[in-house]
Amino acid sequence: MELRNRFECDIAFLSEQLSSGQLTSEELTRRAIDNHETYGATLNAFKCLQPEKALEMARYSDRLLASGVPYRALHGIPVSVKDIYGLEGYPIFVGSSKELPAKWQSSGPFVRSFAAQNAVFIGKTHTVEFAYGGLGVNNHWGTPKNPWDSENHRVPGGSSSGSGISLWEGSAWVALGTDTAGSVRVPASFTGNVGLKTSLGHWSTEGIVPLSPTLDTAGFSTRTVADAKFVFHAISHLEAYENVCSQIAEQNERDQHIRFRIGVDDGLMWSESEPEISEICLNALRELENEDCELVSFEFPQAKRAVDMRNLGGPVSVELIEFLNSELPEWFDALDPVIRQRIKMGGDISAIEYLRRVREIKSARKEVKEIFHAID
Repeated sequence: MELRNRFECDIAFLSEQLSSGQLTSEELTRRAIDNHETYGATLNAFKCLQPEKALEMARYSDRLLASGVPYRALHGIPVSVKDIYGLEGYPIFVGSSKELPAKWQSSGPFVRSFAAQNAVFIGKTHTVEFAYGGLGVNNHWGTPKNPWDSENHRVPGGSSSGSGISLWEGSAWVALGTDTAGSVRVPASFTGNVGLKTSLGHWSTEGIVPLSPTLDTAGFSTRTVADAKFVFHAISHLEAYENVCSQIAEQNERDQHIRFRIGVDDGLMWSESEPEISEICLNALRELENEDCELVSFEFPQAKRAVDMRNLGGPVSVELIEFLNSELPEWFDALDPVIRQRIKMGGDISAIEYLRRVREIKSARKEVKEIFHAID
């Protein structure tokens, strides 16, 4: 099958082509590698990409299919993995200057759910050091370049800084990331992709180097909402391709008879936003309203409380400094000075203040759940 460009095929289409034998995983993976060779030196999405290892996985996926193994929905689909996940056979740096001990290379349940689908891991993408930053900057390995500006080196968003770029350049169709305070959503937004941040605890964070156990979540990015929906169904149920398509069709049919209520906060979202961004958001809301969604104004004081806590460091700096002291004490002096200064804030926070912040987060979560009784 001829793929004319890296943007043309959604995952459901590729999955159908792979399952029917019109496309092989090796062909698709070679295309992903070729795309990276075209853009990789300029954009710097990957910390570690091993073409032969990826091709071996692709050939194995093809052999499984030829042997009659049931085809799963993500069988043979190239997936990039943020270098904060353990991934068997790959080193892990978490954006730091030194490779972490071997025990952190072990794959956790979230990665294994993709392996169970016989997806192809194309490589590990860059991250901000220990995922502690939202712009995507890394002074150890170079900051990946936002692909939307070919002349100026603009930040890609973080902390999953290479994930959105791997989608843009066509070296992956799914990009695994993590989200503590925006680290899937920000780089997806910066690079024109779709980031899925799930509720805390929806997927296990075992096998992920922790930033903040209080807030960390596993997630992923894709090029489109349709792709995100397809992947979510696939890994939530580990279903065969036909079952995933059937589930999505049934959900789409149900959704046609539902008028979704979208909450629009009249406060912080707009007062802290640049005019151009506000206009884009308003246009998106108007489009949704034209599709028969109902826009509902509501008060959201929890957002202001969350921002105030973030500006104080939240629980994140405390939990990260505790992790480093317990697990990687020799890493502290090698940290990027900017990251080190952020982390040091945690050492100045008392146990009483830390517990207050955690309690505040739990209280805000409970209040937000109440809000969602009235909106979708």
